[in-house]
Amino acid sequence: MIFEGTPTGEGLHVAIVVARWNALITRALLDGATDALRRHGVADADVDVAWVPGSFEIPLAARWLAGTGRYDAVVCLGAVIRGATPHFDHIAAAAMQGVAAAARETGVPITAGILTTDTADQALERAGIKGGNKGAEAAVAAIEMATLGRRIAEGRR
Repeated sequence: MIFEGTPTGEGLHVAIVVARWNALITRALLDGATDALRRHGVADADVDVAWVPGSFEIPLAARWLAGTGRYDAVVCLGAVIRGATPHFDHIAAAAMQGVAAAARETGVPITAGILTTDTADQALERAGIKGGNKGAEAAVAAIEMATLGRRIAEGRR
């Protein structure tokens, strides 16, 4: 049997966790994510947004949201931009590892639209200024994972 998710989000409830740090970038990621959810059938009323101080705090909020049982998926959005110290490496690793751990612990699809770039210009490009929006990509991945999980649970292809 081969299982695949679909990009159809009708009836799904999705939470989005967004870091306030680098808000110019994360707001663009949020706009991309909410637009993608809407275009793929998720009702605006079925999307909740939780703001956190920075990318380091994203995994805990994602874990809390997933643990409520109210959401079919959680989308995580942040931007960690390299600076002159190793702080970037620690925050980027903690955020990504924390998101993965939260997904494993809860069994809820949690996707990572957390940018890790060398410059603000690179982050802006990935937030939709010049092309694709990684927030939108994370939202569509969340829909696909949520529908995949349903199909597996129901034994449907």
